[in-house]
Amino acid sequence: MKVRQDAWSHEDDVLLAETVIKHICEGSTQLQAFEEVGDELNRTSAACGFRWNAVVRQRYVRQIAEAKKERKERKRAMSYSYFTQRKPLWSPPPTINVQPSLQPAPKEMSLDSVIHYLQNLSLESDSSSLEEENAALIKTNLELINRNRELEGEIQKLKQDSSIIEEDYQSLIQIMNRARRMAILEDEEALSSASFKMDKNGNLEKLAK
Repeated sequence: MKVRQDAWSHEDDVLLAETVIKHICEGSTQLQAFEEVGDELNRTSAACGFRWNAVVRQRYVRQIAEAKKERKERKRAMSYSYFTQRKPLWSPPPTINVQPSLQPAPKEMSLDSVIHYLQNLSLESDSSSLEEENAALIKTNLELINRNRELEGEIQKLKQDSSIIEEDYQSLIQIMNRARRMAILEDEEALSSASFKMDKNGNLEKLAK
């Protein structure tokens, strides 16, 4: 454990300042600088940070500003190098010329050719999506056609059953009407063949045959 309690010497302050300024310039953090100095001087990083903020930093204001400026320039240079030296995200596929071309091939891809290539990719992707959607619609259409045929068969069967029921109902009505007419005729015949006599009270009385 780092428990050093002695006072800071001038050399210790110089080491702390140089290390912090170096880390600032390289884009590192002051905490990492405090850790490095703490390991060197057998002190805690908290003690190094307190010494820097309380005493040493005020002595190196100009050096700190220059280190931050250099760090900014380094980042700008690294960004420029990255964008100028990195490989392109897309390169045209190799082509085989069957016939000699009258015009020389361009050395660099133009923006129009890149846009044209991306549009072709988009069209191919859309075409594949449309083919899948078309196949799904055809399948659904065939299923609906089969279901429609099944329903038409069921409707035809219901119509036939309904026709049979209607015929049976009409036949039953005819039978009932015939039976009712026969019953009426029998009653009329019975009345016409019956003999009656007048009783003493003036009422008609049927005579037994």
